[in-house]
Amino acid sequence: MARSDQLKERTYRFALRVVQLCRLYPRTLEGRIFSQQLLRAGTGVAANYRAACRGRSRREFAAKLGTVIEEADESEFWLSATRDLEIVTAPEVESLRVEADELVAIFTQSRRTATGN
Repeated sequence: MARSDQLKERTYRFALRVVQLCRLYPRTLEGRIFSQQLLRAGTGVAANYRAACRGRSRREFAAKLGTVIEEADESEFWLSATRDLEIVTAPEVESLRVEADELVAIFTQSRRTATGN
């Protein structure tokens, strides 16, 4: 399996896990806002990575990876805030936070490689 296929699968699994976690958020104002923001960012990681893989050039690929990095970093933010505010206390929160952080690192390095820096 090519590295890009592995990352497509990994980001897809991340998105599915985010969706499952968002189902656990309370029906409070902050629960709804946090869950909506995390749902958008977490699923955006996978969707935007797929779009990046269809880039027509290295430059376009690198630019689209920037969006992937932003979405993964935003996911990490919402997961950290969820943990710190104890909005959801499931162990999955920290597991997903770590995964989001790892995805940021992977895609940041990929973008550096693609741009030759």
